[in-house]
Amino acid sequence: MQLFDLTGKVALITGGGRGLGRAMAMGFAEAGADLFLCARTETELIATQQAIVRATGRKVAYAVVDMADRESVRHLAATALKEMGRVDVLVNNAGINRPQPIDAIDDEDWDIQMEVNLNSVMTLTRALVPQMKERGWGRIIHISSVLGVGSKEARNAYSATKAALIGLSKASALDLGPHGITVNCIAPGPFLTDLPMSLLDAEQKQRFADFTAIGRWADPKEIVGPALFLGSDASSYVTGETLLVDGGAYARAL
Repeated sequence: MQLFDLTGKVALITGGGRGLGRAMAMGFAEAGADLFLCARTETELIATQQAIVRATGRKVAYAVVDMADRESVRHLAATALKEMGRVDVLVNNAGINRPQPIDAIDDEDWDIQMEVNLNSVMTLTRALVPQMKERGWGRIIHISSVLGVGSKEARNAYSATKAALIGLSKASALDLGPHGITVNCIAPGPFLTDLPMSLLDAEQKQRFADFTAIGRWADPKEIVGPALFLGSDASSYVTGETLLVDGGAYARAL
């Protein structure tokens, strides 16, 4: 459908080597976009690049980047623009989660979560917005979390950063709306990716599934539709919003 067509567009996706990032990358390529991906692990980026090229024939470039290093994030923006010529859709997906209760938070763990989950988003967005303004079109998507609107025990730093992305998107939407650029958040709930699978035991995983209205965890492919909506002309009058993709988890009061 033309509203969701990304032919001629370039999308940059952080954390694009696996999980939600890989799923969104494949979906964007299937909609016609060329891609620039980044992650910490080159083997994952290569595998994702090869899979997308085989499936779609789109151009896929990548860079290995430490999102906790602000200079590396600035270099990422410059590299993507040099390699691709433009970035039309920015998906700030990279993130980490190191659970600790409030009275046991380690300064290093707090700082790295702030740097990766929040500061890198500001840095990369700031670097890429000027060339979007020049063309009068852009789509920026921050991947927040259902834990940015609610939370659970020991998710202090993670929830703080994910809630901050929601506030950041609202302010940036006001800054950039006159330039044809929209800024929105997706707040995923329980998705079957490596991050939650590595943090939760079997009982906790079942509790998350039971808490949703649908009664299950989501497949990463189920993020593609919402991302395509917010990354295309289909959402031209949607900005400053947060789309919960959580299987109805946040709908449950008790």
